[in-house]
Amino acid sequence: MAGPELTRPLAGRQVCPVGLGCMGLSHAYGVAPPPEDAAKLLLHALDLGYNHIDTARLYGSGKNETLIGETLKHRRHEFHLSSKTGIIIDGEARRTDCRPERIVEEVETSLRLLQTDHIDLYYLHRRDFSVPVEDSVGALKRMVEAGKIGAIGLSEMSAESLRKAHAVHPVAAIQTEYSLWTRNVEIAVLDTARELGTAFVAFSPLARGVLANGLRDPSTLPPGDIRLPMPRFNAENWPKNLALADAFNAIAAEQSVTPAQLSLAWVLSRGDHVHAIPGTTRLDHLAENIARVDWQPGAELLIRLDALINRYTVSGPRYAAAMQKTIETEEFN
Repeated sequence: MAGPELTRPLAGRQVCPVGLGCMGLSHAYGVAPPPEDAAKLLLHALDLGYNHIDTARLYGSGKNETLIGETLKHRRHEFHLSSKTGIIIDGEARRTDCRPERIVEEVETSLRLLQTDHIDLYYLHRRDFSVPVEDSVGALKRMVEAGKIGAIGLSEMSAESLRKAHAVHPVAAIQTEYSLWTRNVEIAVLDTARELGTAFVAFSPLARGVLANGLRDPSTLPPGDIRLPMPRFNAENWPKNLALADAFNAIAAEQSVTPAQLSLAWVLSRGDHVHAIPGTTRLDHLAENIARVDWQPGAELLIRLDALINRYTVSGPRYAAAMQKTIETEEFN
């Protein structure tokens, strides 16, 4: 497979294949940083050369889009902007809503919060099983025709849904979790995206921080951290997964790169249509994640990594059963 290039195509634009996933600045990983610190990180990201910024309505229920709009509106021409719609939070309840009329409303809200007149790439965040995906994509197609969004994306959907959506309007990108320890897209989505000319965007490419040497003891995670209910972090599975991470860290040290850089290089090696969007709240990690984007691991190293961490060696499913029901990406038998 091709190694990482300095830029790769995404929705009609050449961007750095390592983008910035912004979820953690407002949502999901415990207490979000103060807005002024989050804004500082966003501005520094552009200064470092990040030109693919990924957000969603879900992240902080609009707070993340608001943060990006307020912070980066004066530098809007410097980056590709992606957002998503479809996951709705009502108090403690969470649901998926990709009805065409709701999508149109959400696009308008995103434009307002992001303080822009155009979103480069707009995803359906999850599959709404009550609405044909063709109908949802049809609504986004009308938004493309109106000039409000530049391209259409899907998130955590199957190869079948990608083909159905692509028949209505070209799908510019499909976004799904992908790292050495989450390989579901290798069943069908990764190859289908390549076949259709669809970019593949890997979220959580650092395995929720595990393959960035970012977590030693899940019991120290703050309340509300989304990793707490994930089976791979429970008392039964974590010791086995930590042993894999330790072995991975040793390989990174051999290569004179950080674990995060090795993780990202592996993801980008999976095809020249692949992008990665690691998130962080730390300026040092921000710089680390992009610093070796031009580094290509050799074939023997990639084989070692595949043998070490794969679907057979990782302990536990990636989501608890209730959350897994909302995910359409194919599952291994």
